[in-house]
Amino acid sequence: MKFITVRDLRTKPATIWKDLKKESELVITNNGKPIALLTPLSDENLEESLRASRRARAGEALRAIRKKAEATGAARMTMEEIVVEVRAHRRGK
Repeated sequence: MKFITVRDLRTKPATIWKDLKKESELVITNNGKPIALLTPLSDENLEESLRASRRARAGEALRAIRKKAEATGAARMTMEEIVVEVRAHRRGK
């Protein structure tokens, strides 16, 4: 996997597009930290690629929710306690 900077993306776009064909994915960095993944698309794989990307983001969100629930103790709540919390929240309490 090849890493490129945001600056490279702005100043050398033709090189980036050539590299993308060879590498099949490039990680874009800003100040040395990864910020985006550049991957080639076509009419044939657009929908499948979008679905895969959305599934991956949903999985990340679910892991974050589970981690927060574990840290706050919410993961140990019973269904009855959850229902009480939801009802209280809906009433604005």
